[in-house]
Amino acid sequence: MAEMPFIPFTRPDIDPATIAAVGEVLASGWITTGPKSQAFEARLSELFGGRPVRAFANGTSTMEVALRVAGIGPGDEVITTALTWVATANVVCAVGARPVFVDVDPRTRNLDLDAVEAAITPRTRALIPVYLAGLPVDMDRLYSIARQHRLRVIEDAAQAIDSRWRGARIGAIGDLVSFSFHANKNLTSVEGGCLVLNSPEEALRAERLRLQGVIRSGSDGMDMEEPGGKFNLSDVHAAVGLGQLARLDAITRRRAELAARYFDVAARAGLADLGIELPPAAEPDTALTNWHMFQVVLPVERIEGARAAVMQALRAQGIGTGVHYPALHLFKFYRDQGWREGMLPHTERIGRAILTLPLFTTMADTDPERVVSALARAVMELKP
Repeated sequence: MAEMPFIPFTRPDIDPATIAAVGEVLASGWITTGPKSQAFEARLSELFGGRPVRAFANGTSTMEVALRVAGIGPGDEVITTALTWVATANVVCAVGARPVFVDVDPRTRNLDLDAVEAAITPRTRALIPVYLAGLPVDMDRLYSIARQHRLRVIEDAAQAIDSRWRGARIGAIGDLVSFSFHANKNLTSVEGGCLVLNSPEEALRAERLRLQGVIRSGSDGMDMEEPGGKFNLSDVHAAVGLGQLARLDAITRRRAELAARYFDVAARAGLADLGIELPPAAEPDTALTNWHMFQVVLPVERIEGARAAVMQALRAQGIGTGVHYPALHLFKFYRDQGWREGMLPHTERIGRAILTLPLFTTMADTDPERVVSALARAVMELKP
């Protein structure tokens, strides 16, 4: 019997035309920020309804620059979630502000907006919602809270390219919106990201902060009013992003098809009866996800060896998985700032038990059934 091919939890899908476009950039003699990057920004601006967009080297620098554009600095507090990649909170520290973590809604796994309102103090200057697996938070209520308390919103939409709220594309609405184009994202430029801004003035400042804060004038004039970073996107990466952007509709449709297959086979396999929590389903009238990830929450208290044992069992059957994310307020750096276990119970429970299953556009139609069958078998066999 032939060995089954390994299914990673994600795999980028770069088409031949995009590979050829990268070769053309390499042969052109101009491989750093240039015409391809400008074209990528222009296409992204079209995607987001004509709003100004600046492309960056990664989706972490976009967040740091967004905070600086919003005027966030020492003494300020920024409310966010601990169920996210560490970058979300690290950038708040990088600008000298303090991240304030609040718990998540156990159903959506996004910020609990009741907890957000309760955490606002006179030092609160901004909110950073994170759209886990591409699912938007309740945007109407989020921005109602922000307006009421005069807060800036920096949307960590790293995973949410082509997600929608009430039919509007994330990025086409809102305040400052940050996307990542890392290798595991629905749209990748290998490494990269973009920041959607509100005005030409904000875009100009972001552009300067992206490259050391330098201001050029005339043929040889150069000045600097504030230091920036080295965050510019190369034309090599932009060429990949342009190729991916041309296929975005097809990418989103295929991921939705695969997610639907997962829900179907999960129901037939009785995952809920095993205590396995499925991700929240899309709500077409309000929050429509791009299905960046398909994540389950395991009944780890009923599994010998907890999540790690399930991951090992799946890998032995040729299936890769991921963890997105442990509760970051329990990392040493944030424990040293006073955060403790028990402060965010929903976040901590999900962080201990969440498991990312394979989802990428080149998966076979039969792969979700293979994954779900293996998951069900592993959970049953690992009962203590």
